[in-house]
Amino acid sequence: MSDTRPDLVIYGSPVSPFARKVAGVCIEKGVDYEIEAVNVFDPPQWFRDISPMKRIPVLRDRSVAEEGVAGTIADSSAICAMIERKHPAPALYPAAPMALGEALFIEEYADTALAMSGGLGIFRPIFFAVSKGQEPDLAKARDTWANGLPPIFDVLEARLGGRAFFAGDALSIADISVATVLMQVSLVAETPLGRWPALEAHFAAMQARPSIAQPYAAAEKMVRKALPTCFDLT
Repeated sequence: MSDTRPDLVIYGSPVSPFARKVAGVCIEKGVDYEIEAVNVFDPPQWFRDISPMKRIPVLRDRSVAEEGVAGTIADSSAICAMIERKHPAPALYPAAPMALGEALFIEEYADTALAMSGGLGIFRPIFFAVSKGQEPDLAKARDTWANGLPPIFDVLEARLGGRAFFAGDALSIADISVATVLMQVSLVAETPLGRWPALEAHFAAMQARPSIAQPYAAAEKMVRKALPTCFDLT
């Protein structure tokens, strides 16, 4: 990071996979950013004003406006598309029409199907419980791992087709989206993917990238305060 304040501010939390997705895009592009923490469960009024859905993340571009609604964008997909337009190199959205469509579909699939199953079915029943001093709902988490996630992994495995990237022949928003959301599960549980070899190889390669590893490390540091070790759900 530079000594001066960066233009881009991500309002949210490192624990959010969607905030980490935006951070990952910034890191891949070499764009400075900072994260400003917001309690999404009791957000201040200024955040309510810039987040119509009351969700994180929201991006502020200080080069446009320092406060108020101007210069802000809500929703991680909209934010990442804006960053791509402002900082086009290296491209994270394929130029070929079909590859672009595939990248956008996989991003949406990760943000919805994968995020809902892994987040609501595993992350929340474990982390939200232990952070409140309660017993984690391991039965629900194990059921999700055994029955909820495999059909989603099947889709991702088929879409990869043994290739290194989901869309085209280079890293794209699709790869970042899948990795950041899947790593939400890794925060609280072991994630053996041997049944899906292409996805397993993709996930391992993505975890080695600074754009994925650095935001994840910040999230893991926070989660480990309440949950010292991950659970085995198999």
